[in-house]
Amino acid sequence: MIVLDTNALMMPVECNVRLFEELDRVLPDATDYVAPAAVRDELAKLADGAGAEATAASVGQDLLDRCTVRQTTADYADDAVLELAQADEATHAVTNDNPLKRRLLDAGVPVISLRGRNKLGITQP
Repeated sequence: MIVLDTNALMMPVECNVRLFEELDRVLPDATDYVAPAAVRDELAKLADGAGAEATAASVGQDLLDRCTVRQTTADYADDAVLELAQADEATHAVTNDNPLKRRLLDAGVPVISLRGRNKLGITQP
């Protein structure tokens, strides 16, 4: 199970990353993508705005179709990502948020994030 953060789902617009193609490249056997309900809610709130961020969030909402949305006890998206990433079946989390990356790595969760201009890489804890 790969847990995706809000900014991961916004990468296609914000960073010109072909998200699921890159995830297939770095983790060829991955099939189970999950996003917390708090991420879905955050994308909806951002998509209601205007400008590039709203466009990126709208694309992120479309990408949620490829993910299972799961409820968590956490309401804040970063806490919800960490909660799901610490679940037994989680293998990786995807985010570019540096404070969240540190929290995930400290919890022993490998993190997939942007490396270079538009490629993803894995950082091991």
